[in-house]
Amino acid sequence: MTDSPTALRPILTALMLAIFLGALDQTIVAVSMPAISAQFKNLGLLAWVIAGYMVAMTVATPLYGKLGDLYGRRRMILFGTGLFTLASLFCGLAQSMEQLVLARVIQGIGAGGMVSVSQAIIGDVVPPRERGRYQGYFSSMYAAASVIGPVAGGYLTQYWSWRAVFWINLPLGVFGWLYMRHTLAGLSTPRHKARVDYGGAALMIVGLTALLMAITSIGQGSHLTDPATVTLLGLAGLALALFIGYERRFHEPLLPLHLFAERSAVLCWCTVFFTAFQAISLTVLMPLRYQVVAGAGADIAALHMLPLAMGLPLGAFFGGRHTARSGRYKPVILVGAALMPIAILGLAFTSPQAGLLSALLMVCTGVACGLQFPTSLVGAQNAAQPRDIGVSTSTTNLFRSLGGAVGVACMSALLLALVHAAHLGGGPVALGEGSGNALLDALNAVDGAAREALRAQLQAVFQTLLLASATVALLGLAAALAMPDRQLRGR
Repeated sequence: MTDSPTALRPILTALMLAIFLGALDQTIVAVSMPAISAQFKNLGLLAWVIAGYMVAMTVATPLYGKLGDLYGRRRMILFGTGLFTLASLFCGLAQSMEQLVLARVIQGIGAGGMVSVSQAIIGDVVPPRERGRYQGYFSSMYAAASVIGPVAGGYLTQYWSWRAVFWINLPLGVFGWLYMRHTLAGLSTPRHKARVDYGGAALMIVGLTALLMAITSIGQGSHLTDPATVTLLGLAGLALALFIGYERRFHEPLLPLHLFAERSAVLCWCTVFFTAFQAISLTVLMPLRYQVVAGAGADIAALHMLPLAMGLPLGAFFGGRHTARSGRYKPVILVGAALMPIAILGLAFTSPQAGLLSALLMVCTGVACGLQFPTSLVGAQNAAQPRDIGVSTSTTNLFRSLGGAVGVACMSALLLALVHAAHLGGGPVALGEGSGNALLDALNAVDGAAREALRAQLQAVFQTLLLASATVALLGLAAALAMPDRQLRGR
């Protein structure tokens, strides 16, 4: 391990590039969805252009963690980057919606390795007490991707083609692969003969895929009692139960269950889950609030998200520095967990037209996320033995991805229920014909006083939605309060 800034600079640059590329494709594609829909005319699979990427990325994350522990992280990150780059080419060449969704799934599998293995490498080369500082840099990459993605996606789609959104990954991916191959050459490689947990991997893939497909379908408007949803949830429960039983008996399990006996690690994962629940769901739903309540265009609504993206690296930077100085991670997580429900509650009672106050509250929300994301990862790594750093990191990222998926699904489903209960005439919040969104289409169908009355009703709907979100944030605060206040190893 080393925390010399000079020695770590090239490694850090390579890892930040990998994380930026993986995070960028979560946001850059959304702006291109109407153009993709116009060309392929297949609305049934359109949502899976994004959901397929997220599901594959989530499922692949724990696999890369264990394989990195067994075969070396350099080999895994190079494999993930190469697969991501190759799949980007296939995405750009897709001639049907089915081909595009398949290519996006493969791309997500590659991105899972780029993100999770990068964070595990920092766990290898930096002592726990110093990791918050470096994980803060990674959080800034997520923030940069959330800002650059929509802007770049809109520009490339408007002035070139939606295919350029994927082709831009080719030069970046090739450069990143070559740079990482050279920079990470000194990373150690395990020398013992590994036994790969193929059975556990198959059960985890089936269980998590079925669970995330069910969650995504619910968020897109399916009912919990629909036969397809019930079947997916039942398959997920069966596969995951079999996975737990199988992992108890396997000599080198994919996910060592003894990690769940570490109270601090489990509570760090809970904190990451609820933080991602808030961060991802707000990123998806707040632009819609600005569009339907304040009447902002898609470009202006995206600009309203900049304070959230700016607050995240600020929180990560100051939280990381405080963690490095004090050697304790709980105080930083606790401050972020306490700030989160307060900021969201403030947003609930603030009109979106109040630009300055809304921006300040969005910054506070971003700071709360930044204080918790990297610091919780450091806490989970600190609770693991060195041989389990990779799987502990990938499990943290798994809970982060699950939190985001569950957050978007739950908040979208709640929004649909509130819209229908208020008899506003809005359909599912999904891309479709017209403006591409059912709520916007309902607004465009009326004008004058009727439109303003509808906007007032929608403001009340979003206020209820944010109040529910603030209530969920209290669960993250409870996890932070229950967390042991332990000293980080190393200096």
